[in-house]
Amino acid sequence: MRVVGLTGGIGMGKSTAAATLRRARVPVFDADAAVHRLQAPGGRALPAIARQFPGTVRAGVLDRAALRAEVLAEDARLRRLEAILHPLVRAEQRRFLARARAAGARLAVLDVPLLFETGGDRLVDEVMTVSAPPAVQRARVRARRRMSGEQIERIIALQLPDAERVRRADVVVRTGLSRFHAVRAIRRWLDARART
Repeated sequence: MRVVGLTGGIGMGKSTAAATLRRARVPVFDADAAVHRLQAPGGRALPAIARQFPGTVRAGVLDRAALRAEVLAEDARLRRLEAILHPLVRAEQRRFLARARAAGARLAVLDVPLLFETGGDRLVDEVMTVSAPPAVQRARVRARRRMSGEQIERIIALQLPDAERVRRADVVVRTGLSRFHAVRAIRRWLDARART
């Protein structure tokens, strides 16, 4: 089974790419969704987050805005959160890949925003990155998220620069032109994979 890492910065179009792959019946692991499950009421990460970041969990529910403000304020705090989440997400990835392999999948995708930052690129056979111009990226994030301009810039600054991600990827899907253009590029890539 060939394992592909799908990555890209915030607002670059990973959701569109992942949805296109799912429609083509490719199993896709969503690291962001895994993090949400881990942080949900009863989630496995919640007790450790409550201990490390007092006041961000109330009555068993994570205050995501409070946690975001806490970790974006200081790199060391972000590293503490990552030390909680990353091993749990990796364990879910391994279970996902085992299920995909058992089901006979020829291709499986790990949708991981911080693929390069966490060394996840060493665990896959190929890396696909999605990329868009900075103005498009910021407009998408502003339209979808309740974040201040300062928070958006902080998140972008914490992620690997887009040019570096593009340089290190095996496949680059440009998402800034239109959804149609991006979907067509992914379908062409899938068709080429089917012939190999």
